[in-house]
Parts: sequence; C-alpha cells; structure tokens
Amino acid sequence: MTSDAIKEQLKQVKYPGFSRDIVSFGLVRSAAFADGTAKVSLALTTSDPKIPLHLKNEVDKCLRAMPGVKAKIIDVAVSPVKTPAASGGGNLGGNQGAPKTIRHAIAVASGKGGVGKSTFSVNLACALAQVLTEQGRPGRVGLMDCDIYGPSVPLMIGLHGSRPETTGEGAAASLVPIERHGVKVMSMGFLVDDNTPVVWRGPMVMKTVQQFVQNVTWGELEVLIVDLPPGTGDAQLSLVQTLPLDGAVIVTTPQPAATNVAIKGALMFQKVNVPLLGVAENMSYFIDPAGQRHALFGEGGGTVTAARLGTVLLGQVPLLPEIREGGDRGTPITVSAPQSAAATVFRSVAEALLAQVAKPAAPSTS
Repeated sequence: MTSDAIKEQLKQVKYPGFSRDIVSFGLVRSAAFADGTAKVSLALTTSDPKIPLHLKNEVDKCLRAMPGVKAKIIDVAVSPVKTPAASGGGNLGGNQGAPKTIRHAIAVASGKGGVGKSTFSVNLACALAQVLTEQGRPGRVGLMDCDIYGPSVPLMIGLHGSRPETTGEGAAASLVPIERHGVKVMSMGFLVDDNTPVVWRGPMVMKTVQQFVQNVTWGELEVLIVDLPPGTGDAQLSLVQTLPLDGAVIVTTPQPAATNVAIKGALMFQKVNVPLLGVAENMSYFIDPAGQRHALFGEGGGTVTAARLGTVLLGQVPLLPEIREGGDRGTPITVSAPQSAAATVFRSVAEALLAQVAKPAAPSTS
C-alpha cells in the first residue's frame, strides 16, 4: 500500500462545514504504511477543540475500511491559537501573526456569485471610512480582497493598474496597502497583470490569504472588511484559521436561487464559530423614471434568510444604474453621491455593524 493510496482514501473526509476534503485543503502532512500499520499526520489551526477529535475519528474510519490495515497511528497537530488583545475579543482565534493593530475584522460573503458582493464590500468600506472620519478617526478602515481568481475591488474603488510598495527586507518585508477614498486596500489584482490568469491549487490560495493578513502593513485599523469569493473553499478556511473574525455579513439577492445558497454559506461560518452579524439584500428593487417600484428579483428573500439564520436584515440596497456606473468608474456611489438613497443604506449598514462589533462579547455558557 502506498502513501498516495492512503491519501486517496482520506479524500472522503470533509473538513467540518466545508464541501472540501482534508487532502485538497493541504491538512494531511504525511501518510505512510509499513508492516500493516497506517500512519497519518494532520496539521490544523483551529480554536474549536471538537474539530481535531472529529477529524481523527473520521480518518480512523477511513483507514479501518482499507484492506491490509491492521493498526493505525493518527497524529493531529493543532497550532496554538492566539486572539490578538486589540481585536475586541474576536470569536474565532485564528492565529499566528494576525496583526494586533486590527481591532475588528468582518467578512463579507455570499453562497454564490453574481449577487454584487464586491460592490457591496467596496461601498460598505467607504461608508465606514466616512463615519469614522466624522468621528475623528480617518484612515482606520481596511479592505482585503480575497477573491484570488477574479479580483474586482481595484477597479471598483479606483485603483485599477496600481501596484503596492514594499517595506522592509528579506523575511521582514511586507506590502503596503494602497489608500483610496479613505480605505486601505490590498488585492490580488495589484499583484498580477490583467491578462494573467491565476491557476493555483488550494494550498497556494490559502498561503496568499495568510500573507494578506500577516505580511501587509495595515497599520492601526478600527475595521478590516474582508471580501470573500463565493462558496466555502480554500480562501474561507484559510481566513478563519488565520484572522480572528468578529463576524460575517451575508449578501444575497431576493430570489430563492440566491437565498438558498446564501444560507448554506452562512451555516459554514456558524460551524467554525464565527457569528453572523446580519444579512444584506442587494438589488432589492428598481425604481423607474416614473417613480414606479419594481421587484425584478422577487421580494422578501433577505428577510426570510435573516429569519432562518437567526440574525437581522441589515438593509436593502436598490438596483440602480448609478451603483454599477460608480463601480466601473472607480468612484463608489457612497463617495460620488453620499446623500443618495443607496448611499444612505450603506451608511446605515456601516453604523449598525460598528455598533455590533463595539458591544462586549457575551459570556460563554459552555
């Protein structure tokens, strides 16, 4: 029996809350077989003590089903989790090297693509920057674009074609985020040419997300908004293992095709102990030139999603050409028309999130 045969068998073991297996996630450090004994080593970073035990049991079941395996040695190495003291008590310990200068981190996620999640993230970040500037805290918002394969944040925030500077040398070198509209931004779009596709396996994606957290000079931030790609894959797992998250915002459009998948994506965060801060309904309605309101994608999806997840509906963003045009020009509507109906929704969501993360964490009942 070979190491590859054991790893092939272990692809049946899924990481809790994800559809991906532990092999493709790069969590199997080694696998070997000798004299009837199968030996497997896993390397995890998690704050949930139930996850290592669960994976060890699942690996045991897989090995037991393999012919010729008479004994099993399963080693699970769990990296120590350190919650940054300045993080406001983030709920998932992520970990090593997570900047202590980031007070709060909020993930913006969706189950599927095409719901305007990056547009929402950019406008939310700009709205947060405006609110904090009015409070005398400018330059305290960061936006980390974790959509490794299709980064659109640079275009939407007006940094298309920009390249970040570096500071330090050798192992101490780090990237300096680029600031625009009061927001410090880091994106894969800064590091690759427009015509260069990113064709990477899972471990490379995970490493990039970790570097965006650990090797970027974010400075003192009140809030870091993390724009995640659709689904529950490598970027999501790496993020929750690296950065203590205060919570996640789920973006959906009103129709069931979006809300059903959004719920699945939200449940992933719950399984890895990241609280849901709320649901945002995008493209909620369209108002024609005559003032007539049209529910192009149906109605009530955001409300139903929030209720099923036991959280709140943060806001309903209308479907407006100005929002799309602002993203194409690199001037989000929260910047170009801060008094508009859409910008008012984003500001309301920003204020609600700041109020939520500022609350002290509830005492554990476990």
